[in-house]
Amino acid sequence: KIMRVNYPYLHQQFAEVDHIFDDLRELVSTGQFTLGPFVEKFEKKFAAYIGVKHVISTNTGTDALILALKACGVKAGDEVITVANTFYATVGAIVAAGAKPVLVDCDKRMQIDSTKIEDAITTKTAAIVPVHWMGVPADMETIMEIADRRKIAVVEDACPAVGAEIDGKRCGSFGKANGFSFHPLKPLNVWGDGGAITTNDDKVADFLRLYRNHGMTDRDHIVVWGINSRIQPIQAVVATRVLDTVDHSNSVRLRNATLLDEGLFDLSEFIELSPRSEKYKAVFQLYVIRAQRRDELSDYLRSKEIECCIHYPLPLHLQNAAKPLGYKRGDFPECEKQANEIITLPAHQYINEEQIAYTLEHIRKFYRG
Repeated sequence: KIMRVNYPYLHQQFAEVDHIFDDLRELVSTGQFTLGPFVEKFEKKFAAYIGVKHVISTNTGTDALILALKACGVKAGDEVITVANTFYATVGAIVAAGAKPVLVDCDKRMQIDSTKIEDAITTKTAAIVPVHWMGVPADMETIMEIADRRKIAVVEDACPAVGAEIDGKRCGSFGKANGFSFHPLKPLNVWGDGGAITTNDDKVADFLRLYRNHGMTDRDHIVVWGINSRIQPIQAVVATRVLDTVDHSNSVRLRNATLLDEGLFDLSEFIELSPRSEKYKAVFQLYVIRAQRRDELSDYLRSKEIECCIHYPLPLHLQNAAKPLGYKRGDFPECEKQANEIITLPAHQYINEEQIAYTLEHIRKFYRG
C-alpha cells in the first residue's frame, strides 16, 4: 500500500487562520503599515523568547545577516570565516557586506569544525559566522573562546534554528549580532519573507534601527546613510502568532527525529547518523542522514511517495559563484563527502508515527530487500 509522506506542510500549518486574520483586520484598522506597534510587539516578544535585550526585525534573513555584519564593523577588505556546507545566503551576505568569505570544513555533526577555525584566522579576519545548520547548534563554547581571545566578532547564522539551545541557552544569544530567517520553511515562519537580528549590544541595536530604516530619526532627519530593510507589519503579525506554537512544533520535530534515529540504528552498515549530544537541543529544521547509494535511495523513496530532498548536492566552494575565492575539489573533504551522501527525510511537525514507520520500512526494503 502506497502512503504519501509529504515534505511541504504549509497547507497543514495554516489550514486554520481566522485568529491571524482577526489580527490583520486590527492592523488594517490602524493604518500602521510601516514599522509601528505590531512590529514592536513582535520584537519584544521575540527578544524575551531568545533571551536578549534587543531584536531588530528585517525584510529577510539574508538582510539580517548582512546588517549584523555591518553593525559589527565588517567592511570591504575584511575576511569573514564561515563553513562550506551552508545555504548560499550565508556566504552571499558576507560578500554583500563587502568582505571576503573564508571557508572551513564541517565536522561529523555537519556543523562548522571548530578545530579548524583558528588556522583560518588572519590579520584581516573581522568576524566568524557559525551556522546552526539544519537547526542543530554549532560548537559555540569553543567558537566564543577563540573569538573572545582573538577579539573577533561573532555573528551567528541562526536562520534555521529558532528554539535550538546549548546547555539551556538559546542559539542567537551568543554572538555580538545574530541573524534569523522567517522564511516559510523555517521553524518560525511567516507568509513570505522576514528576518530579525538579535543582540545585547545597545550601540549595535541603535545603529541597526537606524540603518534598516534609511538612517532616519524621523521623517525629516537622517543621521547615517541607511537602507530600507524593514519587516512588513503583516509578517510581524503572523510571526507573533506563530511564535506561540514554535516550541510545540519543535518538540514534535524532535520526537520524529528520535523515532527515525531509533529506526535507522540497525542499518548502521548503510546509514550514518550525526552524533547526538544532550548538550545540544536541536530543532531539526532539516532531518539529514548520510546514506550509501544515496541517489538510488532517493529515487526509490520518491517512487513510494516519500518526498525526500538533498541539502545540498554541490558544496558552496565548488559553485560557479565561488570561483574567485580560489577553492578547488579536495579542499574540504568532509563537506564534499557529505554532499555525496546526505539525504533529507520528512520529519516536520505534521508527519505522524505511521508515516515514519512507512518511511523506515522502505529504507529497510531498499537495503535489505
